[in-house]
Amino acid sequence: MADNVRQSLENQQFQVIVIGGGINGVAIARESARAARRTLLIEQEDFGAGTTSRSTRIIHGGLRYLEHGDIGLVRESLRERKSLLRRYPHLIHPLEFLLALDDTSNRSALKIRAGLWLYRLIGGRGRKANGDNESQERLERLLDAGRRWSVFNFQDAQCEFPERLVAEWLVEAIEAGAVVRNHTQVLAVDVRHGRATGVLIRDRLTGKEARVEGAWIINATGPWADRLCQRSQIKTAHPMLGGVRGSHIVLPRFAGSPDSAVYSEAVDRRPIFVIPWNEQILIGTTEVGDSGDPAKAQPSAEEVAYLLRSFAALFPRTGLSAGDIRYAFAGIRPLPYASDTNPSAITRRHFLHDHKEDGVAQMISVTGGKLTTAASLARECVTRIGASVANLSRTGVSAPHDPVAADLDPMLDEFVRYIAGIGGISESSASGIVEWHGKRSVAIAKMALSSAELRAPLCPHTEHIVAEAMDAVANERAMTLGDILLRRVPVALGACWSHECSREAAVRIKSVTGWSEKQTATELEAFELERGAFLRKAASS
Repeated sequence: MADNVRQSLENQQFQVIVIGGGINGVAIARESARAARRTLLIEQEDFGAGTTSRSTRIIHGGLRYLEHGDIGLVRESLRERKSLLRRYPHLIHPLEFLLALDDTSNRSALKIRAGLWLYRLIGGRGRKANGDNESQERLERLLDAGRRWSVFNFQDAQCEFPERLVAEWLVEAIEAGAVVRNHTQVLAVDVRHGRATGVLIRDRLTGKEARVEGAWIINATGPWADRLCQRSQIKTAHPMLGGVRGSHIVLPRFAGSPDSAVYSEAVDRRPIFVIPWNEQILIGTTEVGDSGDPAKAQPSAEEVAYLLRSFAALFPRTGLSAGDIRYAFAGIRPLPYASDTNPSAITRRHFLHDHKEDGVAQMISVTGGKLTTAASLARECVTRIGASVANLSRTGVSAPHDPVAADLDPMLDEFVRYIAGIGGISESSASGIVEWHGKRSVAIAKMALSSAELRAPLCPHTEHIVAEAMDAVANERAMTLGDILLRRVPVALGACWSHECSREAAVRIKSVTGWSEKQTATELEAFELERGAFLRKAASS
């Protein structure tokens, strides 16, 4: 679809090669390019398709990290949360959390109040927010009436679609000069005379292989980090990562569903979230050891049953059962290796492993980390390789080449009306575009104005339009139907999506991309397989 961005990399030279296109890898590539380093970013599947898209989708300071005494991580996370809320207000929103504990909890109310006071203090809010009694009372009416509950309020944030944050950072990396390749596998890191010198890659869309030189190699492959080292004959003293699977289930909203996120305890007293997400309810997560291929991680029947039981224990009157589960998904957390340690106690901090101690200089592997701290991880990594971190005063979104739009706030209705007007589209479509694309909506709206095909909805159930898919191909390096519908314009994560929606979207995208009938059929088949493997119709045991 975009041959001009996939020219051969054979024998090209880069100062920094970043392997892995999840949130951490894209952040590192962006920071490296902004530091004026010639940067290559390589991802074996699609950007954001791995661990990033399988997260709980919250931007939080990590209240429970206080239990483990990791105040430094909480402080870092809350600082980054504030920055993300300011820079990407269309993607990241404040979200009220209600911490609900019953009288059998091992956590005392006094300890909780002290922790929340400290959490607010570190985050810049020393006092409890006003006006939260009503939401607490609504939640108490929904909870199991046979137990005595204590409900506490605090603020964090949600990124409903981290795939979109990855896409925005990807565009920023490209604008700063980075070369990016998805669907490209690193077969091995080249090591010569005790230092990493480049990579051998294979384009999975064409099958072509190439050797690329790099002064620094950053292994940001998340749960694949040890596997990359093994393929490259790079030996470490012990595994860098411990495989821990986290699974989620998605249920429909029920009568009286809270608008706040609920943070409580599962049936085994582990922390659990029940979060409003994408007009549905997201419940997670589990922590199960998993040393298998991260690409094949799936929620087990036992995990699905555990999450459903935990939900039912909190909200016994909803009437929801296993048959109501819309889908389940799982990913492998790239937690640092820790032998015989409870997964809950393993730090969520990130670490940069310098392979010089393994006899391979000029190579760093990233372990740990989370959505909230990806940008700070990137700054630390770029500093480690001797580059100067870019000025962080920039807005984080590309300013539209339009003096009127530049003065409008994407969070205001006035901006939505402006987008509707310049694109010849409904305000509901404009609102959906702004929610996912911020000020880049201006370019998408102007594209939409050029033809009725581009203004058409991707399927009859969505307000998102074909112009967004075209922008994904033209500017966000989407190469497949799955890249478009699961990550750049993630309508296929919605409650209504069906095979008919997939077929309709493929036909409408075909009309503006020039796909042949054969290519459209191939894309549609591959998309259905990818979506089915990711979003499992899991049955509980």
